[in-house]
Amino acid sequence: MRIGFIGLGNVGGKLASSLRRNDWRVCIYGLSAEAVAPLVAAGATTAANPAAVTENSDLVITCLPSPTISAAVMEGPEGILTALAPGKLWAEMSTTDADEVQRLAALVAAKGGAAVDCPVSGGCHRAATGNISIFAGAERPVFESVLPVLTTLGRLGLHNGPVGSASILKVVTNYLATANLVTLCEALTTIKGAGLDLNTAFEAIRICSGTSFVHETESQIILNGSRDISFTMDLVAKDIGLFQAIADRAQVPLEISPRLIEIFDDGIARFGARAFSPRIVERLEAATGLDVRAPGFPAEIFDDEPEAPGAEVWAPGHGDP
Repeated sequence: MRIGFIGLGNVGGKLASSLRRNDWRVCIYGLSAEAVAPLVAAGATTAANPAAVTENSDLVITCLPSPTISAAVMEGPEGILTALAPGKLWAEMSTTDADEVQRLAALVAAKGGAAVDCPVSGGCHRAATGNISIFAGAERPVFESVLPVLTTLGRLGLHNGPVGSASILKVVTNYLATANLVTLCEALTTIKGAGLDLNTAFEAIRICSGTSFVHETESQIILNGSRDISFTMDLVAKDIGLFQAIADRAQVPLEISPRLIEIFDDGIARFGARAFSPRIVERLEAATGLDVRAPGFPAEIFDDEPEAPGAEVWAPGHGDP
């Protein structure tokens, strides 16, 4: 299978690298020469625009920052849809709006192609090693046709249901991660204010019922002071805004979500849209005069698990054939 990959940002570039590392034929398009160069050195080919990528691919993957950009890449004058022939596949790996991905999937189907929304979860460090988790929304035959690619890109793949279902679940999980990040910032600042040792506190949280993936990763770079998790406040604001929109459509009266939106709007106003998301702790540092840092923590998170072949995960009650 020939694979096209469009969008070579913090996550997309790492996913495309995983494909080349595992000897898939890859044609790429990205706006950053700095992101394109190492992939070309690894054997990827390039194309002048998304349409040209599509012409040279059986499966076209997009991994882009926003629904607006995804729509432009799909529907623009040199977009994917202008070159999409019957039988070709489109995989949307961006974190996006479920209604929008369903709209674009219908346009793909009208061209005789098929679509799957398959966003990833687990952080840039796991995207780099091919150990990230992937949700997939598609008809079962379409999912099975792209599964060999998904199990190269990630360790675990979960078929969620029809197109759009994966995007909803991805937004939900990002909301949960954001809530966890904000509560950890409050917890670490309170621990510092109470005069306890932050190194000991980190370990106490890690071994107790309050631990989480976010604590074991982002708390470390908060305490280091780098706050570099390769994820920015504007992306958090987009994701939690998408989650709020889902809740609004479902008429669920949320209480915590609106406050998270306010907190990150304030963080963007203070630090800028492209500030790393864990810098949200600096709002509390400024309010208290406390320095929430401790020695011995890394400035960046790396995945130390070796790359392993991926596999499909089966939800309870759905059975394993």
